[in-house]
Amino acid sequence: MGNLSNPTYISAILKRHDYRAQKKYGQNFLIDDHILSEIIDAADITKEDTVLEIGPGIGTLTEELAKAAGQVIAVEIDSNLIPILEESLFNFSNITIINKDILKTDIKAIAEEYNDEKPLKVVANLPYYITSPIIMELLERRLPIESITVMVQKEVANRMVTGPGSKDYGALSLAVQYYTTPKIICDVSANCFMPRPNVDSTVIKLTVNEEPSVQVKDEELLFKCIRASFNQRRKTLVNGLRNYQPLNVEREQAAEAIEKSGFSKDVRGETLSLKEFAILADNLL
Repeated sequence: MGNLSNPTYISAILKRHDYRAQKKYGQNFLIDDHILSEIIDAADITKEDTVLEIGPGIGTLTEELAKAAGQVIAVEIDSNLIPILEESLFNFSNITIINKDILKTDIKAIAEEYNDEKPLKVVANLPYYITSPIIMELLERRLPIESITVMVQKEVANRMVTGPGSKDYGALSLAVQYYTTPKIICDVSANCFMPRPNVDSTVIKLTVNEEPSVQVKDEELLFKCIRASFNQRRKTLVNGLRNYQPLNVEREQAAEAIEKSGFSKDVRGETLSLKEFAILADNLL
């Protein structure tokens, strides 16, 4: 077996299968062994674990996961990569490859079938263009997931960990911090990929909380308030709430809830913490 993180070997296997990295799938293959080790260590993989890998590509990370885990379930959307994965991972009996879109995959069923309904550990080098939808899908559906260790665009990772007042602070920040405890693992230069992307990346680990990090009476209402605030982030909070149709609140009701929460009438949503959004949501009931 060749080295799946070696550019020469990668070029050879792609040429043999007449395959080129697809921009539409955001494919950039990792070619740095050190970063592979960082991901495996951060994910805390053991032989007791079943790992769900999203977008295995040619199998570079998949191979290392299979060495560390009990089994790996790799979900790949690109059917043209399946023959390459079957060749590159031929020596491993603990890998199952599923040719599907992760957003249309029943992850709960995977946990039931392959892990006795126990939580999975998710590991992935996520395509930049669909990072947020995948993360939100994994978190909002309350799937049986213990942790999510992913490589994402550096800017997106910063959004996940930042707090009020930052230009990167937004709905993604609050959702990630509501459902998980995020931790930046390491930054990854664009030079560590083939083909080379235009931006640098970051490995981040999201450890799923047993209970949300704040208590709120109506979770759906909480996230409507958050989306309303950042939908028009330059507007005051009262106008953001009033103008967000799914909330269906009058200006007077919004102003009353803001005052009851102890906030200034001119407050903007981007200055509120997750706990303060929870207070606001409870006062809108």
